[in-house]
Amino acid sequence: MTAPRIVVTGKIPEPGVEVLKTIGEVWAWTDDEPIPHDIRDEQLATADAVVTLLTDTVDEAFLDAAPQLKIVANVAVGYNNIDVGLCQVRGVTVTNTPGVLTDATADLAMGLLLMVTRRLAEGERLIRSETPWKWGMFMMLGTGLQGRQLGIIGMGGIGQALAQRARAFGMQIVYHNRSAVAPDIEAALDARRCDLDELLATSDVVSLNCPYSEQTHHLIDAAALSAMRNDAVLVNTARGPIVDEAALAVALSNGVIGAAALDVFEREPEVHPGLLGLDNTVLVPHLGSATVETRTAMAKLAAHNVVGFFDGSGPATPVT
Repeated sequence: MTAPRIVVTGKIPEPGVEVLKTIGEVWAWTDDEPIPHDIRDEQLATADAVVTLLTDTVDEAFLDAAPQLKIVANVAVGYNNIDVGLCQVRGVTVTNTPGVLTDATADLAMGLLLMVTRRLAEGERLIRSETPWKWGMFMMLGTGLQGRQLGIIGMGGIGQALAQRARAFGMQIVYHNRSAVAPDIEAALDARRCDLDELLATSDVVSLNCPYSEQTHHLIDAAALSAMRNDAVLVNTARGPIVDEAALAVALSNGVIGAAALDVFEREPEVHPGLLGLDNTVLVPHLGSATVETRTAMAKLAAHNVVGFFDGSGPATPVT
């Protein structure tokens, strides 16, 4: 069999590229800037496999440019950037990289929660601005986590890993999910499943850990924000469009909820301007999986999915 031609549309850790080279001819975009469409389409014309990033949109135009494409290996756990249905129609396999970024994303969610409840980002801004200050009993008081309720929307691997970390901080766990998690996991986390209305109304912290889909688009809208406690904290490390960002900016400005910590944004990399000047908001640039170890593992898993497809053993983590 002729060695497959593999196109990597964005810069990935070199160990992933090395894995790909064991099975075929590799062309990889190595610039930090997004690949121009004309260069991309030129390379797609003869591609048997494509390794994509979450910033790539795999739609009809993309697939039309790749007539012999057999597999799309996404270097992300989410795959809302890919028209999976159209890939199925065209006989193109889609894979993702679940599991390997679970701990890194859960760590970040916990870090964001601490940043916003203890006002760490606000305090750091104060220091860097060289604003005069002195210690005082009531200066920049935050809130503790012990005994607080964490409501997790989406109790998959990342949600469970976050629950484990939150339990170590003394938090109580409720969750909303399409189905209940295994009883032994519920017992280990002392977690209780509830409906979305109860979770929003009773949780001190609401964390979004669900996939993005048509069903979860603007799941957290003005109505959902109004249903939350006025001192509640919203944490989003999932996907930006799960939250109506304009409604969130209004809610934070008007005291509808207490604070928010966001790693992802609705029109990324743009951020709603109403969020930028708020002290009760922590904003970081999509760092959920941003550790050397995790990004390398993601690249290698995507590469092994391609290798498995062509050597007959099958992809390890197929979406279709």
